[in-house]
Amino acid sequence: MREYGRHVQKMIEHLLSIEDPERRQRNAHAVIELMGFLNPHLKNVEDFRHKLWDHLFLISDFKLKVKSPYPIPTRESLSEKPQPLPYPKRHPKHSHLGKNLEVVIKKALKEENPDKRLGFANAVAYYMKLAYNNWHKEIVHDDAIQSELSSITDGQLTFTNTPYVKAFRPQHEDRDRGGYGKQRGKFQQRGGGGGRRPDNRGGSNFKKKRY
Repeated sequence: MREYGRHVQKMIEHLLSIEDPERRQRNAHAVIELMGFLNPHLKNVEDFRHKLWDHLFLISDFKLKVKSPYPIPTRESLSEKPQPLPYPKRHPKHSHLGKNLEVVIKKALKEENPDKRLGFANAVAYYMKLAYNNWHKEIVHDDAIQSELSSITDGQLTFTNTPYVKAFRPQHEDRDRGGYGKQRGKFQQRGGGGGRRPDNRGGSNFKKKRY
């Protein structure tokens, strides 16, 4: 492992040549402390000392015979691949709106309280208008949203408010970076004049007296 360097590698190779078990154990603990000192970023990792002991056995090619405060790893356990996580396979009927909105609509249709049902309808209408604006880059009329919502819910949901969505405005890339007006010329002076600097020593005809 390159992050520990060749000197740690030689130390671990020396551990393999030590025949006294107690001496080998003491030297193994010393190498662990050195490995932690050379890699302080591992201290931010949860259970970093366990990782150091695993690296110790890995560098020794799993030939080191010492006692570890953690389960001693094997070549098979470190090379074992984790089980793949099951990914939810959901196929929404209206893919442009997503599966989560269908879940909200189903919950709204099961709601018996008319106020909560109306709140669900208003929230669904706002999201539908927002999604249309994000995808098509233009504002859609409320009648179109109501027509699509009625077709999805068989006319069971009707929104009463007018969902306001800010119109999409593309950002211009050719705008002035500074934003503070016209840039100064390369050799333009701050005083606005290109002549000599004003003399503030009492007069324009002042001459230095020679002694």
